[in-house]
Amino acid sequence: MNSTIDRTLLMDIAVDIVKAIPLFIYILLLVYMLTKKLYFVMVSKGLRHNVAVYFNRKIIHILSGGVIALLVPYLFKEPFVPMVFAYILAIATYLPHKKRQILNWFQTEDNMYEVNFCIAWGTTIALLWILTNNPWISILPALAISFGDAVTGIVRNIVFGYRTKHWIGNIAMAILMIPIGYSIAGAAGALSMVVASAIERIEVNPVDDNLLISFSVAAILTIWYIVF
Repeated sequence: MNSTIDRTLLMDIAVDIVKAIPLFIYILLLVYMLTKKLYFVMVSKGLRHNVAVYFNRKIIHILSGGVIALLVPYLFKEPFVPMVFAYILAIATYLPHKKRQILNWFQTEDNMYEVNFCIAWGTTIALLWILTNNPWISILPALAISFGDAVTGIVRNIVFGYRTKHWIGNIAMAILMIPIGYSIAGAAGALSMVVASAIERIEVNPVDDNLLISFSVAAILTIWYIVF
């Protein structure tokens, strides 16, 4: 019986690796080509360097973290392949910092939050999938740090023109994410997004909102699943 389960899991992992490779290539093209070109377009239109970088980070959040998270329940049969590929991306984004050769169209020298993003994305999906056996619930933390965190930054940058933790971003995040949370996980999902929208303002380098949001959402959903 166990050997049959092991063989099935191995087959699922093998198939999922094949599915993950095109998505991985898509992310590489997005990060290393599309957003690089977009950075130069934004700067040529008069946007300051830091604003263009910030917009690019949020675009990557949405088009990689958010879009791929939504595809996870449809494409993958287990959580380990998405987690491992997220860790590979974490390494890929960490190395430019280590070499002091940052990819300056979306990275900054003062933090490595994009590395935290990859780690939080992959870890929380795997943990919640294993605990709840529900791939849709498992992606809620990833959606919070992808779509939710992105909308906070976009709204704040449009209003103020620079990076800030103003509450207007938290309101925008709540408006977007509470309905998404409820549609996926009911009251537990909505509650987790209320908390996520509130704690997004907290940031103490090197612990950033990516870690706080994702693991807070994961903790709330885990407790709810265990109690109810």
